[in-house]
Amino acid sequence: MTRKTLIKGQGAQLNVPNRFSELKHEIRNDFLEFCNSEGEIPDKNKTQFLAVFPKTIVNKVNSPDLGLSYSMNPYQGCEHGCIYCYARNSHEYWGYGAGLDFERRILVKKEAAKLLETRLQKGSWKTHPIVLSGNTDCYQPAERQFQITKKCLEVFLKYKHPVAIITKNPLILRDLEIIKALSKDHLVHVSISITSLSEKTRRILEPRTASIKKRLETVKSLSAHGIPVIVMLAPLIPSINSHEILAMAKHASENGALSMAHTMVRLNGVIGEIFTDWIKKAMPERSDKVLNQIKSCHGGALNDSRFGKRMHGEGKLAEHMNTLVTLAKHKYFKDKTMPKLNCELHKHYKHGQLNLF
Repeated sequence: MTRKTLIKGQGAQLNVPNRFSELKHEIRNDFLEFCNSEGEIPDKNKTQFLAVFPKTIVNKVNSPDLGLSYSMNPYQGCEHGCIYCYARNSHEYWGYGAGLDFERRILVKKEAAKLLETRLQKGSWKTHPIVLSGNTDCYQPAERQFQITKKCLEVFLKYKHPVAIITKNPLILRDLEIIKALSKDHLVHVSISITSLSEKTRRILEPRTASIKKRLETVKSLSAHGIPVIVMLAPLIPSINSHEILAMAKHASENGALSMAHTMVRLNGVIGEIFTDWIKKAMPERSDKVLNQIKSCHGGALNDSRFGKRMHGEGKLAEHMNTLVTLAKHKYFKDKTMPKLNCELHKHYKHGQLNLF
């Protein structure tokens, strides 16, 4: 089996139909022949930014194995194009596909900061850490243009409210002064995702993300300014990055990370189809091996939705990978601890200033 040409700059190599829609979009051969004869490009591979106006922005998280209670996402869809991304399925709820649509049609919540401020001012709101990027990266390329995440961080700072940030983009350093101010009162944690130390692997898994070197430099820079950083080895994929567990943990610790976490890849919903199509084109020589090993970690399927099992898998291979993670934590993070987020200040700043009475 030979390697097929991949669509440049994209993770998904097809646009699967939306399972909630009766209509399906199909590119037919006669259309392709017409475009060829007319000298037209059938697919211009352009990103669209679409403004949306939800009524709320903070979401209650009910999954017991995620370790968070509330999240918010300034954007839906993500240009990073990570082929394994669990968030792809959520794009279908907006009427789009989980494949190429997820990477090309980015929904922009321009009123996110105002919605957040309204939520934090409510008398009924009890302080809980809110995670930025529970679904899609809040520092994806669109943030450079729209600066919605920056505006939200300014709200968190104004109301002295704890926030956790998950990203894989060094663009977070643009907001370093705001994050430093939050960190001064123990109001922020940052999680940086690292999936490989190999640029070759990174480029095919996550085609539009920052280099591994820049991500590690981001960990180092944040840590040097006293900002607590967790490195996420997520997801671990058998025979793609599973052999790098100890090395990734070592580099994370050496660059100042205080902790590490991991998840096992699980191809939930339509992602199984998208990932299978991708790996047969990107890594044909080992596609069957990788897919079978993923299945061995999830009871014979590409996905396992059982709470408590789905994140770390089961079976001998999963057990081996989880053991390596435990060893890595013991070896490289034994004497490190993450400070707790401060949930006590916000009640005194409900209206954006210190309440003296």
